[in-house]
Amino acid sequence: MADTTTQARQREIATEHLLFKLMEYVEDRHHGLLDFMEKSLDHLGDPAADMTKDDDAVRLIAQKMIAGARKQGVR
Repeated sequence: MADTTTQARQREIATEHLLFKLMEYVEDRHHGLLDFMEKSLDHLGDPAADMTKDDDAVRLIAQKMIAGARKQGVR
């Protein structure tokens, strides 16, 4: 059995993969999803209440995910 940190990493990898595939699938069938998501990033922030809080880093990750979905597309 993997430790909690390993399980969290594995869940994050799986979730990110499934989210990418969903984004690609929906964008392919209903163009505009990625534009809509990109426009929402101004409202995205890091909920941390300590020194690790970094809204810009969270937005950058989201921007990279959107860019990746645009580049990858449905194959």
